[in-house]
Amino acid sequence: MKKKNWIVLSVICFLLGLLAWWTDILFDHMYKLWLLTFLINPIGFLFGLLGRSKWGMISNALMTISVFIFMFIGYLIAALFGGQP
Repeated sequence: MKKKNWIVLSVICFLLGLLAWWTDILFDHMYKLWLLTFLINPIGFLFGLLGRSKWGMISNALMTISVFIFMFIGYLIAALFGGQP
């Protein structure tokens, strides 16, 4: 495949990861679709690697670990201001 096709697939995976997060937030954690980021975004990372797209690799890698980033921020806010995350 051409380099451009791999980049497009990487961007699609990134957008699907964002969509999974937003639907989970909008529907008040009812569907647990954020778990799809652990499946979709590593594949998008590989597509970015095959397309040699730094943006594709970085964005999909950040989406893959975004759960842990948000968890850290939530616990940090709870520790600084008291209360539960």
